[in-house]
Amino acid sequence: MGHEHHHHAPLAATPADRAVEAQRATWVSVAVNFVMTVLQIIVGYLAHSQSLIAHGLHSFSDLLSDFLVIYATRQSAHPADSAHPYGHARVETAATLILGTSLAAIGGGILWESGMRLQHIENLPTVELSALWVAIATVVSKEVLYRYLIRVAERLRSQLMIANALHTRADAASALVVVVGIGGALLGWSFLDLLAAALMGFMILRMGLELGWGAMKELIDTGLDEVQVAAIRATLLATPGVLGLHELRTRRMAHQALVDAHVQVDGRISVSEGHRIAESSRARVLREHPEVLDVLVHIDPEDDLDLDSAAQRLPGREALLEELRPLLAGLPAPERVLLHYLGGRVEVEVFLNHHFFENGAALQMAETQLAERLGQHSTIRSISLNCLIAPK
Repeated sequence: MGHEHHHHAPLAATPADRAVEAQRATWVSVAVNFVMTVLQIIVGYLAHSQSLIAHGLHSFSDLLSDFLVIYATRQSAHPADSAHPYGHARVETAATLILGTSLAAIGGGILWESGMRLQHIENLPTVELSALWVAIATVVSKEVLYRYLIRVAERLRSQLMIANALHTRADAASALVVVVGIGGALLGWSFLDLLAAALMGFMILRMGLELGWGAMKELIDTGLDEVQVAAIRATLLATPGVLGLHELRTRRMAHQALVDAHVQVDGRISVSEGHRIAESSRARVLREHPEVLDVLVHIDPEDDLDLDSAAQRLPGREALLEELRPLLAGLPAPERVLLHYLGGRVEVEVFLNHHFFENGAALQMAETQLAERLGQHSTIRSISLNCLIAPK
């Protein structure tokens, strides 16, 4: 039984490095597509091949996509600023949407034109042999270009560059259809050239719709897939101090993703310790999941999906301190009071000067009085008296 091994090369060090590598590959694509566009349209016109002209227009759409990639990678390399606090990565997404829409329009146009010409097939001029040789050269050049581009795109994990590479592969596949169509026309079945053009138009249309839909899903904040989310969940739960996790949300942002999560910790630890656990869990995710751009961790003292509304109804600190005054009557003024909002009620920790605890009779009396006074209280569940020893 075989095993698949997936090796992910590390992301380039900075957005600027990514932009340089992406643009180098894209300029190679520009050069190839420019030559093939000019060659196909000129030879297609002279050799009377509608499918070769249509394919030349497809190569022109490749050129358009190349320039979009160059523009988008330059823009997305800009650092975050006050107007774009999450950076400029969504420029890639917008460019992908424009590219998809353009391809859909070009494909639809080719399909329509081929359909119109098929209705008057008796007026079609004879296709010449030169068109076949150019079509074969197109297949070879596009396939070689695809293999080069997809290798760079996967190393950079750029959805836009992967889209551009797949566009080139589709161009190679459609050129094969053109080869068959021109070959059939040369053998006397002239309608095959138009059928090849129509089929190619349909392929371009479908590819444009798929690219546009993928970009649209990202723009409406579609999350990562289930496997990636499960891996991020496991990383967060493995952080020391994390007791539970709920409301884990992700959203794509070009080649990366944003994550936010509600992490449950012990409800009685300090704010600073809870913050340290949050920072530790965030650092773990960023370290172990390079596709994640940033993580927002919200600390919860309990699974508050059901208890949030109850906690919101409880009084705030100032009101609770007023309620505590009669409960703590007869005790020295507290040096510190901690409030724990847990399970829909409040647990209170009162810190007193250590001298109070040296009087055993006073302490015993305070415990008795607190028990009696708390019996009728609906908000406060418990009060603990603590000795503050150091610093004095």
